[in-house]
Amino acid sequence: MPELPEVETLRIGLEKVLVGNVILDVEIKNKKIISGNGTKRFPDKKKELEFVAGITNKKIISVTRRAKNIIITLTDKSIILVHLKMTGQMIYDEEPHKHTHIIFKLKKGMLNYNDVRQFGYVLWYESEASAVGAGHFQKLGLEPFDKKFTLKYFAENIIKKNKSIKAALLEQSVVVGCGNIYCDEICFASNVLPTRNCKTLSNLEIKDLHKNIIKILSKAIKMGGSSISDYVAVNGESGKYGNVHKVYGRSGLTCYTCKKILEKTIISGRATVFCNTCQK
Repeated sequence: MPELPEVETLRIGLEKVLVGNVILDVEIKNKKIISGNGTKRFPDKKKELEFVAGITNKKIISVTRRAKNIIITLTDKSIILVHLKMTGQMIYDEEPHKHTHIIFKLKKGMLNYNDVRQFGYVLWYESEASAVGAGHFQKLGLEPFDKKFTLKYFAENIIKKNKSIKAALLEQSVVVGCGNIYCDEICFASNVLPTRNCKTLSNLEIKDLHKNIIKILSKAIKMGGSSISDYVAVNGESGKYGNVHKVYGRSGLTCYTCKKILEKTIISGRATVFCNTCQK
């Protein structure tokens, strides 16, 4: 958490307030956030100086996304790469607090990076190619809204996976964006058990999965994502898709369709909720 719909909702909000804006200054309160993306990070003075020099007095020309990465591109084609991980937030024009680690002072307004657990990162690279060279975006599948994400592509690649459907979707190598929440919702909408091996899928089940990946992620974006834990949009508002979850977070409650009790198991280390009657 956050997953693709939440990150895309944030990207849309950031695009509205950042494109054409200028970063006048930056205050880095927690230097490890801008020093790397590993689990063990330490303040790095060189990277701090590069970060500040790389973004100060630069105009923002675009805000894009690759999987769960936000890419803020500046006039000289250098980028700010943001990954929220579990509890990261980017909030526009709100007062900083104890969990605010970076303050971007803009020509119009202020942007704060907040992160309770501090797993996220905000990195500067001289180009997007430099970020790729540093190991970002590796082993990622297609975006779910890419024209190349066809049924043919999905069928040819998902059937090769000798693992559970949910595990295959979570690893992001076929299609990005299906994290824990949306894997459960997609499998339920497709009437397939998330524990099933991909190699057992029928052509019709693959077609339903493909359709529901696009449908559910699209609807979640329109509703501002699912506000589980710390996720909020750029204006601090919560997402509304959590109000329509069919199975995620509902273990032990009744299925909306058949009224049987929803069950829970663990797949790839993630709690997984499903209906053993509706899903086969």
